[in-house]
Amino acid sequence: MPLLWLVIAVLLLASAGYIVGRQKALISADRDARHLHSLPSYYGSHVFIMTVVPAFLVMLVWLLVQPLVIENRISDLIPDTAISEDTTRSLVMSDVRRVAEGLDLAVEQGVMSQEDAQRVRVEFTDVRQRLGEVGIALGSNVEPFVLRAAQSYRALSASLSTWMAVLVGGLAIAGCGFALARTNKTFRARNVVEAAILSLLIVASSIAILTTLGIILSMLFETRNFFQQYPWHDFFFGITWSPSFSGRGGASQLGIVPLLWGTLYISFIALLVAVPIGLFAAIYMSEYAGPKVRATAKPLIEILAGIPTIVYGLFALITVGPLLRDYFAQPMGFGESASSVMTAGIVMGIMLIPFVSSLSDDIINAVPQSMRDGSLGLGATHSETIKQVIIPAALPGIVGAILLAASRAIGETMIVVLGAGAAAKLDLNPFEAMTTVTVKIVSQLTGDTDFASPETLVAFALGLTLFVITLGLNVLALYIVRKYREQYE
Repeated sequence: MPLLWLVIAVLLLASAGYIVGRQKALISADRDARHLHSLPSYYGSHVFIMTVVPAFLVMLVWLLVQPLVIENRISDLIPDTAISEDTTRSLVMSDVRRVAEGLDLAVEQGVMSQEDAQRVRVEFTDVRQRLGEVGIALGSNVEPFVLRAAQSYRALSASLSTWMAVLVGGLAIAGCGFALARTNKTFRARNVVEAAILSLLIVASSIAILTTLGIILSMLFETRNFFQQYPWHDFFFGITWSPSFSGRGGASQLGIVPLLWGTLYISFIALLVAVPIGLFAAIYMSEYAGPKVRATAKPLIEILAGIPTIVYGLFALITVGPLLRDYFAQPMGFGESASSVMTAGIVMGIMLIPFVSSLSDDIINAVPQSMRDGSLGLGATHSETIKQVIIPAALPGIVGAILLAASRAIGETMIVVLGAGAAAKLDLNPFEAMTTVTVKIVSQLTGDTDFASPETLVAFALGLTLFVITLGLNVLALYIVRKYREQYE
């Protein structure tokens, strides 16, 4: 049974249970809701929850575990002699999945019958031809044993999916029956439903924490594998970035220092552009602009946040880069390249303006009007009130806006690729091409990669380092906020 049909069936059963449960509660109270412990809707909600929650929990766990079970079972069917020196078991398994998906597509479109797709001794050349008819091209390096593994993959997947449908459907029916059996006028349905809602709220509030923990653990495990193959001191203190992809480390030099330098250099220039312009725009809109000007200017500024970063990258590549090269870099003798730190920094700064201006504007507007009135009543001018009262009072929020902009700048990729190039080097010249950590993470994981090689695993070490830097920025911002907030407590 397709997954969507199963979900719809469970929801329909739960909806029917809601109606039946509500009616049963009313019947037990002689259709007088005043004799019920809870409102009638609580009895229906209790049946709905008992039908849906256990079934969907089992479905979720099953969907998470099933691919792992299938991968392990099918991987054991591939003999070690079938793994050549220039490939890995994971690459062979990707071919198996691709062929299995092609067989499913061929059966769905009627090119191949279900029986032919599952026949172990079907001719491989015939399968190659039929998959080609649905757009699945098998290369000459795909062996017949891959077809047999793909057929086993489909059979095991179908079997497990059937068992999942039976188990989920059985749990839904059992939960619905159990809830209906408990439904009567003395049953405390409200307590049960509110406890379930409370549990749901706790789970929702824990998602962010669990997601962060999962991200950290995934990066930690792969980073550990990387440092088992590559010296940590060469990674953190090396000043050369030159991956060779020659296999098992080869002659690669994977020093992070030039990547960090490019990241911080470009981010610094971006913040030099975004922070003053964004902050001044926020002050103008909140303190000087009239309602009509504010209603027009703020949406126009926020449009910048909705422009895709690839568009900013093209703007940097086609317009800003050549402009800086022709009017600044070449006349001043700083370089001949249109791709530079300055190009990426300026365009990224333009992109970050709404992050600073919108948040700062909201924070400044949140400052109590009584503080403005008190300052003006003591004889301060409007500008003195802004400088000495409003900005210090809004400083914690403004620091948060700047921190958000800094984190966005550190994680940007497309603008750097098109505006700053991909050269990993240490240089103070802002008109030279450089690159960042995020760009190299993408490049190391692009293409036919072997996740056992240091050249690929280094991407996780780069990501973990970037995470630690961002965490450090948050800690620093918290310290600054607390330090300046004490003046007003």
